[in-house]
Amino acid sequence: MADFGIRNAGARDIGLMRRWAEEEGWNPGDSDLQAFTVADPRGFLVGVLDGEPVGCVSAVRHGAGSGFIGFYITRPAVRGQGYGIRLWRAATEWLAGRLVGLDGVVDQQANYRKSGFERVWNNVRFEGVPQGGPAAVPGVALVDAGTLPFTALAAYDRRFFPEDRDAYLAAWTGLPGRTAIAAVRDGGLCGLGVVRPCSGASRIGPLYADGPGVAGALLGALAGAADGGPVAVDVPDHNGPAVKLVTELGLLPSFEAARMYTGPAPEIDRAGLYGVTSLELG
Repeated sequence: MADFGIRNAGARDIGLMRRWAEEEGWNPGDSDLQAFTVADPRGFLVGVLDGEPVGCVSAVRHGAGSGFIGFYITRPAVRGQGYGIRLWRAATEWLAGRLVGLDGVVDQQANYRKSGFERVWNNVRFEGVPQGGPAAVPGVALVDAGTLPFTALAAYDRRFFPEDRDAYLAAWTGLPGRTAIAAVRDGGLCGLGVVRPCSGASRIGPLYADGPGVAGALLGALAGAADGGPVAVDVPDHNGPAVKLVTELGLLPSFEAARMYTGPAPEIDRAGLYGVTSLELG
C-alpha cells in the first residue's frame, strides 16, 4: 500500500512548488515564494508519496480572521487518486474559522463551490508590451516607494486588503530585483505598484490608484523598469476603467481566474484596485 503523508514545506520544497506552478503556466515571480513564506511560514504544505513530493498547497493566514489558498497542485501522474483532496482538507483545516479566499482556475470552480466558495469577480490577466510611455498626471509625483515611511505604504495597502500584512508587504516591495513605485499627491499616497521579474512576462501587482490617469502613469513607469519587455497584470473585471486602460495600452487577455470567498466578500476599495497583488495570496 502506498505511503502518503502531508508535511510543512521546507526550503527545497518551496523551490519545487515554484517549478510546478511554472509548469502549470502560472508564471510565478522569481522571488514570490520568499515573500509568501514570510506571511505564514506554516501555511505551505507538501504531499509526499513513498518519500517523493507529489503535491502541494498554500493556506496562508492573514491577520486574525482571513486566509487565502493557492498553489493547489497535484502532479499529473497521481491525479485522480485522492491525494489532492487530502491536501485540500489539510489546508482548510489550517484556515478553519476564517474568511477564506482563493483565485480558482476555470476547470476547478465547480469543485470550489462544493466546498462553500462563491465567485465574487474574475481576475483577468492582461499581457503584452504597453503602447506608449507613462503619461504625467498634473500634481502627481512618481517616487521610489522605498523612500517613503513603511507605515504609509502599509496603511495604503490596508484599503485594498482585508487584513494587515506588514511582513509580507515589506518583503513583496523590497526584495532584490523588484521595483516599487508610489504615486504621491499633496503629500499623500494616491497610487502604488510593484513589478517583479518572472520566467515569462514581468508581473505587475499590486496596482492601486485613485483613477485611471494615475494607474496608467504607474503602469507605464513599471513597464519601463522591466526594460520595455512584456508585462502582465491581473485585473479585476469589476473595475471597468482598469479593463479599459489595459486594453487601450494594447495588452491582451491571456488567463482568467475567479476570486472566490467562503463568506461575504471583504469590504475594500474596489474602484482603486487596478491589479491584484498575486493570485496565490490575494
